[in-house]
Amino acid sequence: MTQTSAPITTAVALLGSTASTTAPVTQTSVAVPATTPLSGTSPGASSAGLIGAIISGAFLAAMLAGAVNVWMARRRSREEERARIRNTFAAAFEAYTAYKEFPYAIRRRRPDDPEGERIRLSEALRAVQEKLSYYLAWTQAESAEVGEQYASLIGEARRVAGRAMHDAWNDPPRATDREMNIPPEVVDLRQLEPAEAQYMQAVRQHLASLTPWWAR
Repeated sequence: MTQTSAPITTAVALLGSTASTTAPVTQTSVAVPATTPLSGTSPGASSAGLIGAIISGAFLAAMLAGAVNVWMARRRSREEERARIRNTFAAAFEAYTAYKEFPYAIRRRRPDDPEGERIRLSEALRAVQEKLSYYLAWTQAESAEVGEQYASLIGEARRVAGRAMHDAWNDPPRATDREMNIPPEVVDLRQLEPAEAQYMQAVRQHLASLTPWWAR
C-alpha cells in the first residue's frame, strides 16, 4: 500500500502544477468608430442649394434680358422720333424750295392757254402757301430757334421770290426753247442764300440736342 500511493500522489501534483501554469486565452476586439455625416451635406440640402442657384441664375438672366430690351426699345423710340423731326424739317425746306421756283414756272407758262395757265399756277401756288403756313406753325412749336429761322427764311422768300413772280406775270410767256433758259439777271434768288444757311444751321443744332451722348 505504501508503494502504490506515492506514484498517485506524484501524478496529482503534476496535474495541479500544469493546470496552474497554463495562461488563460483572452479574445481582443478592435472598436471601429461609426462614420457620421458632415453637417450641411445631406442629399436634401444639396438638392435645395442646386435648385436655388439655378433659379437665381435664371432670374438674373431674365432681369438682364428685360433691361436690355427696355434700353433697346427706348433707343429705337428716340431714333424714330429724331428721324421724324428731321424729315419734317426737310419737308418744310422742300415747301420753301417749291415756293421760290414759281418765278421760273410763271415765265415758262404755256402761251396758247393764258387763262388755263393762270388758274393752274394760282392753284399750285395756293397749295404751297398752305404748306408754308403749316410748317411755320410746326417749326415754331418744335423749336423756337428753328421756328424763328424758318419764319425769317419764308419772309425773305416772299420778299425776293414774290417780287420775281410779280415781274414774271408782267412779262410775256416764253415761246421758244432758247427762252426757257432764264439767266440770273432775270430771276436772281441769291439773296436767299444767307437765310437758307441760317435755317440749316438751326436745324443741325436742334437735331444734335436730340442725339444722346453715347450716339454722338
